[in-house]
Amino acid sequence: MRRQITGFSNPTIKRLRSLREKKHRKREGHFLAEGLRILTEALEEGITPEVLVLVEDTALHPLAERLEIATAKADGMVIETSEAIIAKLTGKSNPQSIVGVYKDHPTDLSLLDRDDSDIWIVAQSLRDPGNLGTILRTGDAVGAGGLILVDDCVDPFSVEAVRASMGAIFTQKIVQASWDDFLIWLRAGKGQMVGTSLNTEKDYQAVSYEKPTFLLVGNEAQGLPSEYEKECDTLVKIPMMGKADSLNAAVATSVVAYEVLNQSRR
Repeated sequence: MRRQITGFSNPTIKRLRSLREKKHRKREGHFLAEGLRILTEALEEGITPEVLVLVEDTALHPLAERLEIATAKADGMVIETSEAIIAKLTGKSNPQSIVGVYKDHPTDLSLLDRDDSDIWIVAQSLRDPGNLGTILRTGDAVGAGGLILVDDCVDPFSVEAVRASMGAIFTQKIVQASWDDFLIWLRAGKGQMVGTSLNTEKDYQAVSYEKPTFLLVGNEAQGLPSEYEKECDTLVKIPMMGKADSLNAAVATSVVAYEVLNQSRR
């Protein structure tokens, strides 16, 4: 049964609105996801929202109706509200008409099974939520085991990162770890660490990628620190034929990740 809320000062709306801020997401252990496509992707993975917020008449869409039924069966809360309140929750002037509240799902590094996939993506000090979300989407597309975030990366459960992931936030394992902890874990088992760098002449297509490959990408502005590059088994570079000296971090990740996938398929 739907609960109708029309006031901006309602305590439930205030609580959900607070999830746009990292400190509240961390405290609550929940995050916001918006849009029918992303919420349906979650449902396909067997994940239902704990709270489903709908603009009036959204349930006329069969996918929205399916989400509403699934939420109710899982004892979740279904809220009907105005588009203005949805805009307040998402921070968008033209929001989509459906929002879900989900429990966050970071995975501990010690629980990863490196044999789950031939490729894992590792990001160091990534700052842009759009890049992070796009890298999650790439990981899903190439069948990566997950995304390992080292050092101080942007929050993967921010509204912007979740939106950019287009549902991959629900299909990819997400690990947050320090560089030292990741390195100890990595060297305790098999795995080739490949860093993307401008400090090499080795073409990314000239490398024979081993299984599993841990593809390491650095911060958007600085790239990988030199001491991190020294720990890599090999460094690779994407050739640039124009005046630009590098690609966007998410684009570069996609290019190299697909080369790893193509070699695995061959």
